[in-house]
Amino acid sequence: MYLSKLVIDPTSREFRRDYADVREMHRTVMSAFGEVANDEPARQAHAVLWRLDNAQRGFTQYVQSGSEPDWSRLPSGYVSGAPEVRSMQPVLDAIAPGRRFAFRLVANPTRTIARVDAPPRLDGKRPQGRKVPLRKPDDQVCWLVRQAERCGFIIPTGANGQPDLAPSPCPTSTGRRRAGDAGSITVEPVRFEGHLVVIDTALFTTAIRDGIGRAKAYGCGMISLAPARTPT
Repeated sequence: MYLSKLVIDPTSREFRRDYADVREMHRTVMSAFGEVANDEPARQAHAVLWRLDNAQRGFTQYVQSGSEPDWSRLPSGYVSGAPEVRSMQPVLDAIAPGRRFAFRLVANPTRTIARVDAPPRLDGKRPQGRKVPLRKPDDQVCWLVRQAERCGFIIPTGANGQPDLAPSPCPTSTGRRRAGDAGSITVEPVRFEGHLVVIDTALFTTAIRDGIGRAKAYGCGMISLAPARTPT
């Protein structure tokens, strides 16, 4: 797996277009990866996740991928300086049960509301519910704690007796759907920062590769690890 660091030039016309339409940003990111021969979506085939972070003078974009990217395909002037690409193997090798990490995650916490007025499906299954964002910090924390249970890690308790986790809102991402698709794209991301403890190496490695939660094509789901901070 690879991790790329792109220092964005905020004066780029193409970047400003992408910043206003998250689907266009997804397309720009995917331009660095080759075509897929089968019917599998390209993002999944190349295991691509990305996150856009505010920087002192603009933005830094991190892109995680299972395939090596070719950033020469980016529009001219999109980035300031050469992209940095490095292997994630040292990080993956450090994963072990009981290992504690500091982490950052931008995710799309949601809950499902049952659609009682929806007509029954022909296959007899219940109609799919409507996804709505979780906007209260306590609900967001509970959401990630639940995700952790099936992703091979836990959130430890901090000095205050609460989960060692701090959620904060990110700007809402919007975009246009593909031609023929109804509605528009709206994602309300949340940035999570805190500590985690690995309990299952295989599940946690899969969660790193595949991402956590929804809206993975739109800048959500990528978890970044760092050495655990010393408690104060």
